[in-house]
Amino acid sequence: MDTMRETGPRLLITTTGDLDALRSLGDWLRHEDELRGRLRLDRASRAAPGEMGGVLDVLSIALGSGGAGAVLARSLTTWLTHRHADVKVTVTAPDGRSVEVEAHLLHDDVPGLIREIGRLAEDPGQQG
Repeated sequence: MDTMRETGPRLLITTTGDLDALRSLGDWLRHEDELRGRLRLDRASRAAPGEMGGVLDVLSIALGSGGAGAVLARSLTTWLTHRHADVKVTVTAPDGRSVEVEAHLLHDDVPGLIREIGRLAEDPGQQG
């Protein structure tokens, strides 16, 4: 995926199911000018420190400046509405707050999802 051009707080995106859904989302988001160069496919641990657990693939997005959060929210909702299979997407801020959405429920509250992802991106916390 793209090399990170920005450092600082990052949102992490995970999907249920296989890695193909996450790769599809990453490919979709890379077409957004404001997100290009901010995306990276990473591996993260599911378990808390000291606990046994597996790793999962995550899409990492450097927020930086310039409204990347709003672009992410709009692009993510469009990607979800074009999916032909059920998928659950979780967007997590550096401070642990998260938004979870299932594609088959998305049509009911697209504006709500955009607001929630925007909130995560506006106040990403102090971690990086």
